[in-house]
Amino acid sequence: MALYGGVGAMALPNELIVHIFSFLSDRDKLRASSVCSRWRECLFYPSLWTELKLRVGGGANQGGSGSEQTPRLEFLMRKFGSFVRELHLEVAPVDGYLSPLSGVEGRIEPVERDPQLLDRWKDAMITYLEQVLCVLGCIRNNRNLQKLSLYGDTCVLQDEGTVQNAHLQQVDQGGKKIKEIQQLLVEVLSNSRKIKWLSSAFMLGVVTPCSLASLSNPSASSLEHLCLLDNQLPCLVSPVELERLVHLRSLALDFCDFTSELSHLLAGGDRAPLHRLSLLLNGAALEAKPLDGTASEDDWKALVQCSANLRVYVMALDVCSQDLLRVLKPSLPLERIHLDSYSTLVTDGTLELIAQQYNKTLSHFVLMRDDTGFPDLGINRNEDPLVLLAWRCVHLSVLIIHGYTVWSHNLVAISRLRGSSLKVLAVSEESIDFDPDQRVFMEGDPVHNLVKEVSLGLGRVWHPSMDSNLVLSEPTQHFHREMQSFSLGM
Repeated sequence: MALYGGVGAMALPNELIVHIFSFLSDRDKLRASSVCSRWRECLFYPSLWTELKLRVGGGANQGGSGSEQTPRLEFLMRKFGSFVRELHLEVAPVDGYLSPLSGVEGRIEPVERDPQLLDRWKDAMITYLEQVLCVLGCIRNNRNLQKLSLYGDTCVLQDEGTVQNAHLQQVDQGGKKIKEIQQLLVEVLSNSRKIKWLSSAFMLGVVTPCSLASLSNPSASSLEHLCLLDNQLPCLVSPVELERLVHLRSLALDFCDFTSELSHLLAGGDRAPLHRLSLLLNGAALEAKPLDGTASEDDWKALVQCSANLRVYVMALDVCSQDLLRVLKPSLPLERIHLDSYSTLVTDGTLELIAQQYNKTLSHFVLMRDDTGFPDLGINRNEDPLVLLAWRCVHLSVLIIHGYTVWSHNLVAISRLRGSSLKVLAVSEESIDFDPDQRVFMEGDPVHNLVKEVSLGLGRVWHPSMDSNLVLSEPTQHFHREMQSFSLGM
């Protein structure tokens, strides 16, 4: 590349080269670093790497298996771990290590069904431990860290129903690496001075109920977002530690951990008002962590009175309607709700309650079911609960449905009721059914007519989701990502 007067690009000062490189993506920066030693030197300026977003495992970004990505992860963390300000890490399943149960997409086959899988599980767990040790070890002395976000895929990293503790002990004798990981997190939190965002979701062996106590006083007073999630552990956020976080504006917890005591504390007048609250309710964990002691109606009223702008996001995973009715308090300022299940059914009464109680606050409604059959929620087709929800919830902007029957004429009615304000209407093609009585009075292809009518109602081109993967994702991963965007909206 030649410049005016025949002066080459190498004559540019380092500051200008660094500024030009700041417009490149992270991947292009790494590619450009192999051009020459001068570019390599410029590309590793700290100002170019204030934020790192990494996803390892599962052949992420065509990067191969998790173990193959470990050297690259070590290289990046050694280079930037000591000064990076924002670090996002997602540990995904190792590609090809997991096989789905026959006929049930997304379910993981137990190790005992195939002895050969045991070795693969061991490899996956060893890789996971090595990668987490690498990341935490490289940021342990980083005093400029402002955002730390860790997410582990539950299918690989949780021992509930799939990977047992005995399997973990086979790769980590005496729990030495787990203890080392926990100690490194303590050092990261105690050495930090400016953390504003701290999130650890479903990371096996990383967070303990005592982890938050190690957070330094400067970071405790600067922290604005906190997410600590692990279905298998007792409450990870104690009232004593939460009392230190006086500027906290966003919080994500297991629903069963949001107790009356925590609610009272957050409603105190000597702290910043809470803006975002994300709660995950896992039906499979209710036996070990019952709903007794969670925030009552009076607790919610007091909290809303002190935090007028508070909005709540709830995901209920395989929760029966009876338990849902217990947690959906009238004063809960619900903005987003995701009902996901493998076996349980959401009833029309639950939808009716949601439509009535949260008609002024609800904006996102996700209804998923990953099982055989597509139950019909509308016993009376003239009063379909989904249509009533779209009619009553005046701020509804996102509606996603899979696994339940949605009648075509009701889909048209929803599009006309909400119009262009419904920014996302995602319904899987297999969920849509056509009333045989109406086909007599319709001409042409019913699918084509449906697409035309819904598109007219929404004021934009619309099509049903042909691929269920467009609306289906691993539930906890969906919760983690939705929680991130929801909390950033504060």
